[in-house]
Amino acid sequence: MSNYKRIFLDNHYYFLTVIINNRKLTLLTDYINEFKLALKAVKSQYAFDLHAISVMPDHFHMIIMPNVAKEYPTIIACIKRDFTKSLDKATRIKLKQNLSLSKRNKIESGVWQRRYFEHTIRNQEELNHFTDYIHFNPVKHGCVQKAIDWPYSSFVKFVSNGYYDESWCDFTEGHDYE
Repeated sequence: MSNYKRIFLDNHYYFLTVIINNRKLTLLTDYINEFKLALKAVKSQYAFDLHAISVMPDHFHMIIMPNVAKEYPTIIACIKRDFTKSLDKATRIKLKQNLSLSKRNKIESGVWQRRYFEHTIRNQEELNHFTDYIHFNPVKHGCVQKAIDWPYSSFVKFVSNGYYDESWCDFTEGHDYE
């Protein structure tokens, strides 16, 4: 049994990372519309501000501020549940076939890792840092060369709100940084 304790502070943002069980799979981008619908359904059930998000092929990062801090584990569980239920039956069966006996005995879906990473954001500096981390993640993982080119993140929203220039972290050839 783990000694890990989650911190629940109202009026704080939480940086969250949730990972697909088999990191070789590209479930989240293959089923991006299902993920968006799952997120939308959970937002209709639980009140939270979605500050930033980036959906990668095998994981997603997001920063949320739930109206009730103790609800963020439930928010994550519901996103995972709704997304899993939205997958076609053949995909769900295939994922279950590769599960360990322990996970099968616990009636796990095989879609998600059991745990997720969370960090309570304590100040504006951390909020800025984790927002940048989220938006740079597709570049870091080699999905795109420029953050503006990744269609599954909130980066464009931040550009349109004036927080970033669209060439932020554009390291492609010919881009002038002087």
